[in-house]
Amino acid sequence: MAAIHQCTEAEGPFKRMAVWFQGCDKHCPECCNPGYFPLKPAHILSLDALLEIAADAKRRFAIEGVTYLGGEPVLQAGLAELSQALRALDLGLILFTGRLYEALPAALIESVDMIIDGGFEKDNIDTERNLIGSKNQKMYFCSQRYKNCLDWFYIPRPKRVEIHITDALTINGDYTGDFRQSTPFS
Repeated sequence: MAAIHQCTEAEGPFKRMAVWFQGCDKHCPECCNPGYFPLKPAHILSLDALLEIAADAKRRFAIEGVTYLGGEPVLQAGLAELSQALRALDLGLILFTGRLYEALPAALIESVDMIIDGGFEKDNIDTERNLIGSKNQKMYFCSQRYKNCLDWFYIPRPKRVEIHITDALTINGDYTGDFRQSTPFS
């Protein structure tokens, strides 16, 4: 993992846990998370430890689901297994990936509820959808869970930005400006 926020309302519909994974091999120009490009170990957690963090978030914050972000989540070994275990906790799953839907393994597609695919294209900015960076990125509903939440992704929903202060300052959400999504500032 690169980072985890146990409760966010900026990374998908409802209260959710957001998990940013370390490592990306796409390196899209002007990506919002370039600090997560290096393919190096960051915060290594066991499946059981991550499940306990999610269960704790569900108890403490009443989260409805988990959003995977990156880096590139699909580079993580065992992502489908993690997703199945999170679903067993009755949590919905949204996957942001730079890969195309058609290139994803069937086991991964079947283990999540929604996929937003495609690399970020800096010359193709999406101004109609919230949280989704460029117009080439498509939304796929892999289950019925989020089909009634489509309005959440479309303007005029107010844009949401969250600032978290722990041992570092992180900013996440959908916004415009010169700062980067979920990047620690020193």
